Amino acid sequence: MSDRVQGTAREFGGRVQETVGNLTGDAKTQAQGLYNQASGQAQQTAGQLSDMIKAQPLVSALVALGVGYVLGRLTS
Repeated sequence: MSDRVQGTAREFGGRVQETVGNLTGDAKTQAQGLYNQASGQAQQTAGQLSDMIKAQPLVSALVALGVGYVLGRLTS
C-alpha cells in the first residue's frame, strides 16, 4: 500500500479518534488523535515527494544538489 493511501487512512483514523476523545472528555485519546492526524499528513507528504522523485528524477537530483550546496556553504 502506498504512503499516500496509508497516510490518508491514518489521518482519517486520527480524526475519528480525536472526535471520540472530545465526546468522552478523554484528553489522552484526543492527543493520540491529533498525533495520528499529523503523522498521516506527514506520511502523505512523503508519498507525494516519492512520487515526484519517481516522475522527475533529474529535477529532484538538481534540487537536492542545490540544497546540499547551500547547506554546505552555511555550515562552513
